[in-house]
Amino acid sequence: MAAFAQEQLDALVNGMYREGFLDEQFQQIRALDEGGSPDFLVELLGLFCADAERILNELTGLLNQPIVDYKKVDAYVHQLKGSSASVGAHSVKLTCMLARECCDKNDKEGCLQALNLAKQRFYELSKRFNIMIQLEQAVYACKAGK
Repeated sequence: MAAFAQEQLDALVNGMYREGFLDEQFQQIRALDEGGSPDFLVELLGLFCADAERILNELTGLLNQPIVDYKKVDAYVHQLKGSSASVGAHSVKLTCMLARECCDKNDKEGCLQALNLAKQRFYELSKRFNIMIQLEQAVYACKAGK
């Protein structure tokens, strides 16, 4: 059972790298927790997802205003970019870079498009993180039971 769950986990993570969702920073985070319980990864990914969702909601509100405060938008995008980079969420980080370019140009339409792309990438990543967490916990439970 543990071997099967580990194979599924490895396939999921490798696919996320191939598709550009993750970068080497994520690999380093997983290496910190090698052999331990999945609690570290679960907690870290949970914090990232909650924070990213909050920021995306703030950005949606700011960009739906008739007059956009691009400095505030840029500050939130910068926050999201930083947290994405720290967990290795490569695809979300890239959309933040695009959004920051649009903020520099005071381009509301570009910011909205980048925000929509960031949301799509984040929600897909979040869904895969949840599957990853379940598999990590299954692998750990199997190993702990032996």
